[in-house]
Amino acid sequence: MDKKNIIMCRCEDVTLEDLHKKIDEGYETFEDLKRLLRVGMGPCQANTCGQLIQKELASYLGKKTSDIKPHKSRPMVQGISLESIAKEVEK
Repeated sequence: MDKKNIIMCRCEDVTLEDLHKKIDEGYETFEDLKRLLRVGMGPCQANTCGQLIQKELASYLGKKTSDIKPHKSRPMVQGISLESIAKEVEK
């Protein structure tokens, strides 16, 4: 199968080809790829793609999966009510 047809991050529509291009450019961590391609920043917050990308990084770089740091989870500091958002939109 063609690398451009293999989706690694469904939320951000990132392909295996996209990942390999960035790795070839020297970006070798999940955090690098997150900043460049937005992997793990969609609605699933890397719950779907996180391990896939970690395994692909290890495989492509010839390393053990345990040598690849997982993504950093950054939960919101505080929740925001929909009512407060709606009030701002009305202004």
